[in-house]
Amino acid sequence: MIKVSVEVRSEAARFRVVVWAQSIERAVSLVSTRYPSCQARVLFPIEPGAFFANKDPVPASGMLLPEVPEEAAG
Repeated sequence: MIKVSVEVRSEAARFRVVVWAQSIERAVSLVSTRYPSCQARVLFPIEPGAFFANKDPVPASGMLLPEVPEEAAG
């Protein structure tokens, strides 16, 4: 299981989500399925410590969560 940040873009909006999936390809596929009229792309660089999601409790495969910048998280 991996965790990556994916940028979702449409003509009107742009936002990021965190995705847990079996591969990077699967992560992008999940986002594209969830937001069919948008473009999805993996954000690089990928942080090695966060990439393999086996340290923390891992949500269900394919879970998408909005990404909150650290400064906004407080």
